[in-house]
Amino acid sequence: MDLSTYIRDIPDFPKEGIVFKDITPLLASPEGFRGAIDTIADAFADAGITKVLGAEARGFIFGGALAYKLGAGFVPARKPGKLPWKTTKAEYALEYGMDSLEIHCDALSEDDVVLIVDDVLATGGTAAAKNALVQTTGARTAGFAFLIELDFLAGREKLDDSKIISLIHVD
Repeated sequence: MDLSTYIRDIPDFPKEGIVFKDITPLLASPEGFRGAIDTIADAFADAGITKVLGAEARGFIFGGALAYKLGAGFVPARKPGKLPWKTTKAEYALEYGMDSLEIHCDALSEDDVVLIVDDVLATGGTAAAKNALVQTTGARTAGFAFLIELDFLAGREKLDDSKIISLIHVD
């Protein structure tokens, strides 16, 4: 199944010169969404995944479905101040400044094997921050899964040597 046929290019969004990769057609397609989830789940079926970690908002969509498919729990990574319990935080660089993500302090333990998911791997900053959150808890990152990887931004270079799966590559 060629999942790229479900991705719509939106030129000059959110600003001029950017070609936004719109995943909503894939999400709206039962075949496309199922194909993406099944392909990623199959790639990690034997990894012993106990938790799937995804960042808001699109990481929640893929993360929740993958957690269900893999028989694992789901851990939401959110912007600061959005989670109601004690949290741990990881910061990452943006084009202009810094941002951060948080998870609950008790969301992961040293017994957990974690799959980190998101819709797009771009510069790798967000994925690296999610990996740092996993590492602070003593859990082990089994790998990373992305629907789309923007290869020209070399984001995977910021990630460790864990398994990385990207279903669609954009040069």
